[in-house]
Amino acid sequence: MTELVVVSGKGGTGKTSLIGSLAALSQDKVLVDCDVDAADLHLILQNNLQKTTEFIGGKRAVIIEEKCTNCGICPEYCRFDAIKHEVHGENAGGERYWIDEHACDGCGVCVRHCPEEAIDFRDVTSGEWYISDTPYGPLVHARLGIAQANSGKLVSVLRRQARELADQRGLDLILIDGPPGIGCPVIASITGTGYVLIVTEPSMSAMYDMERLLQLTVHFGIPTGICINKSDINPAMTSRIEEFAKKQKVSILGRIPFDPAVTKAQMAGTTVVEHATNGASKSIRLMWSKLSDVLKEHTHN
Repeated sequence: MTELVVVSGKGGTGKTSLIGSLAALSQDKVLVDCDVDAADLHLILQNNLQKTTEFIGGKRAVIIEEKCTNCGICPEYCRFDAIKHEVHGENAGGERYWIDEHACDGCGVCVRHCPEEAIDFRDVTSGEWYISDTPYGPLVHARLGIAQANSGKLVSVLRRQARELADQRGLDLILIDGPPGIGCPVIASITGTGYVLIVTEPSMSAMYDMERLLQLTVHFGIPTGICINKSDINPAMTSRIEEFAKKQKVSILGRIPFDPAVTKAQMAGTTVVEHATNGASKSIRLMWSKLSDVLKEHTHN
């Protein structure tokens, strides 16, 4: 089984559109959208939701007022100023401690130090993950709740579910739409995978972010290739990217020209390679041919 991750150093490089086309060209695979903070792969693939599961991303402390004696110990241990104190009226009967759920980091220190065991440590539902059917194979995707953390943990859940699904159905390829950047969800998306394809574009910011992402894949020892999207809009910058890749001994697997057919395909609710045969579609097909050979080589090694 091979896991191919398509990532980008910055958003808006065309990564998800490219994944849609690779989904149409490849066989016997599971699709995974690991960009859990802004999942959109399901928007360009006709999907039929099959399963929904809650994602427990962590824990949050809650004071049980019936047990609380208002001793005031817990605020001394909270580094996030999440424990609030209120006094209503002149007598102590109006006094209470409570925890701001938006400020609580879920560290559990207050739970361990409460002498009355009056603080409960409850699971937090941070989002949902899904399994859907598409014309191109099963899709594992998710939605992280607003202002929820642990996106890296959710990515790990998706990858584990995808591997189980691939084993159950005897599928040889896991095609992962990774998040942009170099943060925790990216690390969770690429570690232990077979190959990383970085999608970039000929601009200074995209090249800088590509360099940082390449440093990350080199650090983890993951074979990596590069695809330059909209390669013809700035030939000089494209040449700089190619020179950089040559020095780093990284293969340029694809050069995709700017093509209005990409937008038209999105509006038609289909992939680029199914919508057209020339321009970007032809380049993507050529890149997939090269990428398939590279994946076979690394799989055999």
